[in-house]
Amino acid sequence: MSKVAFIGLGVMGYPMAGHLASQGHEIYVYNRSMAKAEAWQSQYPGRTGITPCEAALEADVVFVCVGNDDDLRSVVYGDHGVLAGMSAGSVLVDHTTASAQVAREIAIIAAQQGVGFVDAPVSGGQAGAENGALAIMCGGSSEDFDRAEPVMQAYAKTITHLGPVGNGQLTKMVNQICIAGLVQGLSEGVAFAINAGLDAKQALGAIGAGAAGSWQMANRGETMVDDEFEFGFAVDWMRKDLSICLAEAQDNGSELPVTALVDGFYEQVQAHGGHRWDTSSLLRRLPRKDKS
Repeated sequence: MSKVAFIGLGVMGYPMAGHLASQGHEIYVYNRSMAKAEAWQSQYPGRTGITPCEAALEADVVFVCVGNDDDLRSVVYGDHGVLAGMSAGSVLVDHTTASAQVAREIAIIAAQQGVGFVDAPVSGGQAGAENGALAIMCGGSSEDFDRAEPVMQAYAKTITHLGPVGNGQLTKMVNQICIAGLVQGLSEGVAFAINAGLDAKQALGAIGAGAAGSWQMANRGETMVDDEFEFGFAVDWMRKDLSICLAEAQDNGSELPVTALVDGFYEQVQAHGGHRWDTSSLLRRLPRKDKS
C-alpha cells in the first residue's frame, strides 16, 4: 500500500479517493470546500489537509482532479501547492481534463525538483468513478507511469499508457470529439422517432444491437425519451472540454466542423437554463411532437 494524497473531491474525485481509502492506501485529501472534505472523512478512513501542500507531504503519489487549467495551477504551484509538499521520487498524477499545454508545463516544473508527472484524464462519468470502472488515458515516462499505475487500479477498468506527457490529454480530446457527434446524432434520431409516431424506446431497442449501437444509446437513449437529463456529466463541463479540443485543433491544423457545431448547440442548451443538465440534453433543443 502507498501513501497517497487526493486533491479535489468533486463528483469524480470524491468516489475515486474513496476507492483508494477502501483498498487500504494511507490517504490525505484536500478540497477547496472543507465541508466536503469533512463529509468524505466521515465516510472513509483518511485525513484532511488544510492546504494542498499539507495533504501532499510525504505522499508517494499525489492525485489531482479539479476543474480546468487555472484550477490545476492554483493547487499545484505556490507556497501552498502540492509541489511545495512533494519530495523527489514521488509522482504527481493529474486526472483533470485540461490542456496538453498545461500538462507539459507542470511536468517541466515538477522535474526540476525530482517529481514525476503523469497526465491521466478519465472517461466513464460519475457512475464509472463510483463503480471503480473508469477508463484512464495516460501520458508520461514509462517510469512514472509504472509507479502510478498500480495505485490507479483502485478505480480503473482500463489504464492505457499512450506515450509522453500531454498524450493523455490529447486522447481525452479525441474521446470528447467522438462523444459530441454521437450525442447529437442520437438526439436527432430520438426526435425523429418521436415525430414519426414510433415508440421511440422500441425503435432504439431494435437498432441498439446493430451498427447504430453505442454506449450513449444503451445508457442514455431511454432517459432521453423520458426527458430526463440529470445523469452526471454536465453541459458546462462538456463546453469546457470542447473549448480545449477546438483550441488544440487550431494549433495542430485539424478541422472539427461537427465539434464546433455541437459546441454551439450546447451553448443554446445553456441559454435555456441547462448548465447542469447532462450532455444528452442536446435533445431539448430539437422540436418534438411530444413537447409541442
